[in-house]
Amino acid sequence: MTNEMDFSQLGLHSDILASLEKMGYTTPSPIQKEAIPQILQGKDLIALAKTGSGKTAACAIPICHLVDTNLMSVQALIIVPTRELALQYATEAQKIGAIKGVKAFAVFGGEDASMQQSKLKNGVQVLVATPGRLIDFIYSRSIDLSHVKTLILDEADEMLSMGFYEDLEFIMQCLNHSHQTLLFSATMPKQIRNIAALHMKDAVEIILTDNQQSPTTIEHHFHHCRQENKPKALAEIIADLKPKQGLIFCRSRQEVESVCRFLKQKIDGVDYLHAGLSQDVRTIVTAKFRSGKIRFLVATDVAARGLDISGITHVFIYHLSDDPDTYLHRAGRTGRCEREGVVITLVTDRELRTLSTLIDTIKREPKWIGQAPPRPRR
Repeated sequence: MTNEMDFSQLGLHSDILASLEKMGYTTPSPIQKEAIPQILQGKDLIALAKTGSGKTAACAIPICHLVDTNLMSVQALIIVPTRELALQYATEAQKIGAIKGVKAFAVFGGEDASMQQSKLKNGVQVLVATPGRLIDFIYSRSIDLSHVKTLILDEADEMLSMGFYEDLEFIMQCLNHSHQTLLFSATMPKQIRNIAALHMKDAVEIILTDNQQSPTTIEHHFHHCRQENKPKALAEIIADLKPKQGLIFCRSRQEVESVCRFLKQKIDGVDYLHAGLSQDVRTIVTAKFRSGKIRFLVATDVAARGLDISGITHVFIYHLSDDPDTYLHRAGRTGRCEREGVVITLVTDRELRTLSTLIDTIKREPKWIGQAPPRPRR
């Protein structure tokens, strides 16, 4: 496969190609070039690729190609960890399959289950679901999965980290007929290997996560400050850099709201997002951020698992996590699809040892805004 490949060389339905052209998709990304032919051949697949590599389309494109539009039943079932990602995935699939006539829909908690059930009865061919709401429908026998030809677990490592292992096991056991299974993930924890061994047959592996854990298009900056000075430091950095659009990560709902209140006194276009908000509010806030009406969104990690917005130029990490993977997922909200991005982390003395481990993980020497602190001894 050459770098000059375009989507027309992948054997896709003409209506799918027309939709991709309309969407401005011309050249497949590396994960798309590798995964789409395997999916079209009906093979089970484990695909590891970094955040922002085009995994959603790598799955949605062949799935929409394979859908039989004459059969008004769920033919592709996509399981995702969050409501935001479910909506994003369903929207992408609907656009890709629009000209062909593919019906895609998302079900998740926080919205009227009866309305979602009514939509399913009217005919859905590509169903995107969070584990909890899907299991509710399975228990109530209000969903027919007997025609599912392809099961997809997207952001599998995130679902496992959120405690969904038993839920995923249950869902996979419910699909006791022959079907294709696709597993997309950024990392490969032991539980994913267990799922593959139990539920997949001769799975093809595509591994595009190399030792460079963070895309080279992303710059990593750090600012050393005292805990009590973080709000002021954050506001000053934003005022100095004037980012086009930024996502600010905090560790708790309380911290999110506190930081948002402070920033609103200094900066226009600030709002917040966390799991304590109603689904209606979360949907509205996400839509405003996607459209650019909100310039700076303060959020918990629910946004790291759900938001895929190409316009995010800067990610600000207000509170550094002990888990390097959490940093990578947060950082991956910028620099989408090979665009440039900047990640700025506020670091206190207590977080310097965590930072030392993180630097080894991203394999990049950090750039300091202001004076660099001494690196702690191991």
